[in-house]
Amino acid sequence: MTSAPARLPLLDAYRAGHLSEFFARTPADLPAFLQAQRVLDRPALAAALRAYHLDVGLPDGTAKKADPAAKMLAAQLEKLSHPEARVVVAGQQAGLLGGPAYSVHKAADAILLARQLSTEERPVLPVFWIASQDHDADEVASTHLLDFSEREFEPRLDLPRGVPVGRIAWRAEWSAQLLELIGEFDAPEAHKAAVRSRLDFAFKGRTYADVFARLMYTLLGEHGLIVLDPLHPALARLMAPALAAEIERPLEGPQRIEAAAEQLEAQGYAAQLRRPPGSTNLFVEEESGQRTLLRVSQQGGKAFEGYTKAELLSLLDSDPSRITPAAGLRPIIQDYLLPTAAFVVGPGELAYAAELRGVYGLHGLEQPVLWPRLSVTWLEPNVARLLERFGVTAAQFQRDPEGTLGKALASQQQAAALSQERINHLEGEFSALMNELSALDPTLKSSVERSKNRTMSRLERHRQQAYSALARAEDDKSGQLTRLKKHLLPAGHLQEREMNFLTYLLKHGDTPLKLLLSLEAGAQVDVVIP
Repeated sequence: MTSAPARLPLLDAYRAGHLSEFFARTPADLPAFLQAQRVLDRPALAAALRAYHLDVGLPDGTAKKADPAAKMLAAQLEKLSHPEARVVVAGQQAGLLGGPAYSVHKAADAILLARQLSTEERPVLPVFWIASQDHDADEVASTHLLDFSEREFEPRLDLPRGVPVGRIAWRAEWSAQLLELIGEFDAPEAHKAAVRSRLDFAFKGRTYADVFARLMYTLLGEHGLIVLDPLHPALARLMAPALAAEIERPLEGPQRIEAAAEQLEAQGYAAQLRRPPGSTNLFVEEESGQRTLLRVSQQGGKAFEGYTKAELLSLLDSDPSRITPAAGLRPIIQDYLLPTAAFVVGPGELAYAAELRGVYGLHGLEQPVLWPRLSVTWLEPNVARLLERFGVTAAQFQRDPEGTLGKALASQQQAAALSQERINHLEGEFSALMNELSALDPTLKSSVERSKNRTMSRLERHRQQAYSALARAEDDKSGQLTRLKKHLLPAGHLQEREMNFLTYLLKHGDTPLKLLLSLEAGAQVDVVIP
């Protein structure tokens, strides 16, 4: 067993193979893991996915005039029936207009990695798991776009609370509201028409999750992406045995999660998942449509609060989509259904996964390779020019916008009072004074050193305040700080976690999509849009 020092971030420790008690393997193990046998009825899975795609209105590729995406989908599902087929899976909630850009980045990463791994003898297919079972309306009800006039658009829909998004019927007035936004958006008409065409297709979906699925299909279907909605009856039926096993032993998984959480915290990491006594890893969708976490009953004749075990098993048999996994079980159910070789994850998902290895074991599964996702910061031409002018990177600006810009301005203005050389000189003078005073009276050394440290700390704080003042003064004159924030830190969040990917398609056509699909799998990059 190898342990990482707590000072090493979890992602770095994982990549280095220092957390083998929490993770079964690292990205370096992916070629070997592909060789492992995974017993699964792949033809049944492919048939269920065909049924889902037909129900969501995605073409099956058999028509004479089938478009490239439809033909690709048919070919991909055929490959999935191959006895050695594996998948690279990514997933995200069904965000409005596709959600934050990283939803598309994740899906693209699954495509890029699957391309890299796939062979004729062992096809590897990219799958996007739509979190249609999720009931957090606030996470998916709004999005953020920015047009060429630097106007921010933040559409928000009024969604019912506590209901799985895959059960929410799409409304015609939502389509009208969003298409009106596209009309107002300052961008080339040809690019707007292309996006409008994608949205016209997407908005024919019956549910919120269907609309998301159809939009992802228009973006990445022709590149091989297979979308998957776990609420679809045919797919839910295939997952039912794993959920039945969880109903039979509802506390074992949570207990293993708690044990892993304690181990993580002992090593200095924050546990992202906790399971209080009585909590299970299962949700039930009530007759009202509300999704409720199942708890083991502490009294009475029912095994669960509100249900007997037999009632839950009967419900699972009659409508398997109404029993759904919580965060501590969702990846396991995903990998029970799919022949997963790699799971594309962000930092939050990796932190969750650190507590789930034992739950995989309960279901007779091996945890797949967790692939740290592709991360892209898009630099439009005006933003790239500004960053170059100030001599800063996007990452530096995102970490400390005022300080980074102020420091660059101070350097350009040759503000000696803010230079590192001046600070170093002062620190040297303090050190010399400390040594001289200590030579006269050794008992003064510690108090003089404390005085030095306090003074230098205050000077550094004042220097940072001066940097911020410089940045604000420049912003008052030119608006450059505000402009960079709108592009790189929209609403105070990292760009790819907030900005909708359609922003870039509306303004620059399909160029950003082509650039995205030309990257290396797992890359962490800034991409300049020409």
